[in-house]
Amino acid sequence: MTIARILIANRGEIAARIIRSCRALEIETVLAVSEADRDSLPARLADRALCIGPARPAESYLRIGTIVQAALGVRADAIHPGYGFLSERAELARACEEQGIIFIGPTAAQIAAVGDKLRARAEAQAAEVPVVPGGPVTGIDAAVSLAERIGTPLLVKAVGGGGGRGMKLVERIEDLAEALSLAASEAAAAFGDDRLYLERLVTRGRHVEVQVLGDGRGRVVHLGERDCSVQRRYQKLIEETPAPGLSESFRRRIHAAAVRFAERLAYRGAGTIEFLVDADSEAFYFLEMNARIQVEHPITEMVTGVDLVAAQIAIAAGNGLSLAQSDIVSRGCALECRVNAEDPAQDFRPSPGRVEEVHWPVGDGIRVDTHIEAGSHIPPFYDSLMGKIVVHGEDRAAALERMRRAIDDTWFRGVTTTLPLHLGILADPEFRAGGVDTGFLARHLERARERTEANRG
Repeated sequence: MTIARILIANRGEIAARIIRSCRALEIETVLAVSEADRDSLPARLADRALCIGPARPAESYLRIGTIVQAALGVRADAIHPGYGFLSERAELARACEEQGIIFIGPTAAQIAAVGDKLRARAEAQAAEVPVVPGGPVTGIDAAVSLAERIGTPLLVKAVGGGGGRGMKLVERIEDLAEALSLAASEAAAAFGDDRLYLERLVTRGRHVEVQVLGDGRGRVVHLGERDCSVQRRYQKLIEETPAPGLSESFRRRIHAAAVRFAERLAYRGAGTIEFLVDADSEAFYFLEMNARIQVEHPITEMVTGVDLVAAQIAIAAGNGLSLAQSDIVSRGCALECRVNAEDPAQDFRPSPGRVEEVHWPVGDGIRVDTHIEAGSHIPPFYDSLMGKIVVHGEDRAAALERMRRAIDDTWFRGVTTTLPLHLGILADPEFRAGGVDTGFLARHLERARERTEANRG
């Protein structure tokens, strides 16, 4: 199949990122934009921009019928969903299949298989990939019995989604019933699915994920792992590859587990298998699979030299994998800092508005993925991500220093950003030592608060 024109069903930095690869491939791009994004940088970068509705996502970016009709109307060969919005909605992939539009991603059946967390757990077990002890919630009495077997602390999780929504920490069995009620309400509102399951909490867990590419016919390669443990409320702030402090034998085992899982699905396209790694033992457990391109994919591209978006497009076009596993070599270390329009000093309150001035860093080993320039508006309707600063170094120490200099060389006027927080994290001895767990950011913020109070005193 030939892909000559792609409708990009997304916005922001990922839209600009997709356009960049399409230009290199000489593929025409049509960007579906809301009214709020008519004058955005991606709208100007695309060959054509098509307004699909008002600013609110439910009236534009989340309307499957509108997206499909837009693609048909402009005679697009394919739709690229980016990440977020409709990227993991099996309904969109199915609608594309029915209308003869190429969906640049997995099949509808694969999205459904990994989108249902209980089914994904079952697939992992069938592929002999370890899972966290737990199980489905079938009623309050059964849930209490299961909780007593796996022990506390534990997590209540939503079957139909992620991102922290519908997730509750339970430290005492007596609190389980209330947590289940709250989690079910949140899950129903966020995903239209109130099913829940329980998992034992790994108290010192690291979030490590493996990037894979599959040709849809059973052949899968991995492109190494990323450590995404610096998180706030399950939202990542800093990612790095390779994950620091892991043995080579461990890396081989976790890579092999990810490939087995994707092979079982005969997975098509780019995907990420997420694992929880016990920081005290190097035991690892399957968490979920993200059936799309990830926000943090640039760090994998920096160390491997593989254009993951171009690979997505080639696979969707039926060209399969151009790389064997032996062709993929990871060199050096890469870090990514997500720059958000938020105020860390005010509990990360969003800071929408007009960006009056901006300066992004440039230089060897530095990459910036962004849609923000002087005069850009940050609407209140969407995620606050302004861009990603990505650096590469010959080793972790070099990458850390390059990132520090890159952030020092970045500034904005008109909005408040998370840049000061990133500088603080980069200077934190615990982070610099490598291998932090997902509780690191809370400890870092508490230490910063204590220093501030001591200085005031």
